[in-house]
Amino acid sequence: MNVDTIISLGPELIVAVICLGLLAGFVKGCVGFAMPMILISGLGAILPAEAALAGLILPTLIANLWQAFRNGLFAAVHSAWAHWRYLAVLLVGIGIGAQFVTVLPGSTLFLVIGVPVVFFAALQLVGWRPTINADNRTKAEIGIGSFSGILGGVSGVWGPPTVLYLTALNTPKVEQMRVQGVIYGGGAVMLTLAHIQSGILNASSFQLSVLVLLPALLGMGVGFAVQDKMDQQKFRRFTLAVLIIAGLNLVRRGVMG
Repeated sequence: MNVDTIISLGPELIVAVICLGLLAGFVKGCVGFAMPMILISGLGAILPAEAALAGLILPTLIANLWQAFRNGLFAAVHSAWAHWRYLAVLLVGIGIGAQFVTVLPGSTLFLVIGVPVVFFAALQLVGWRPTINADNRTKAEIGIGSFSGILGGVSGVWGPPTVLYLTALNTPKVEQMRVQGVIYGGGAVMLTLAHIQSGILNASSFQLSVLVLLPALLGMGVGFAVQDKMDQQKFRRFTLAVLIIAGLNLVRRGVMG
């Protein structure tokens, strides 16, 4: 099976892809992240790896742009400026980390990310409340941003550490959603351009990505409606729960390859 034959595989596959898109979009709308994790895990179980990657490209790009600019351009720019140090260090870290892709095994990196994410998210879920105050914010932004960026450059995963950083700041949910959209949106643009160049996103696989995109946007709209009604505490708990699931998935990938 290859990417070029995906769309002709029959109604069962199409229904499965639509359901995965709805689920990924809904979770993304509720907490602002985890769409690539859900799509790559779900699509990867029923499609070849290249097809699964192609399938998540457009949904990830459009969803993050929607999330970032949902409250308008000014609000997105304001949120990005409020976290400019973190964003700058993160981007530099991604550039540095990308140089080590061929040196460090991916399985090791997934474990390095996944284990602490599960540990710290679980501690917070049962009542531990880490905080980043004004006195140590700059150090935290540089430290966590560097860690997230370097690991992201090597493994392509920088979402969970970013969410832990925003949670520790007790970021209001609306701003947290915008900041995540800006951070992940930049990465999604680069991912799209890279895989147009690589050939993963081509005339045929573009159809698959559109097929995932439509239900993903529908699910995201429903997720936004649910998130709008959540109070800050429910949003925080839901975010931490999804973080634990994401972290366990990274551990699984680290152990099983």
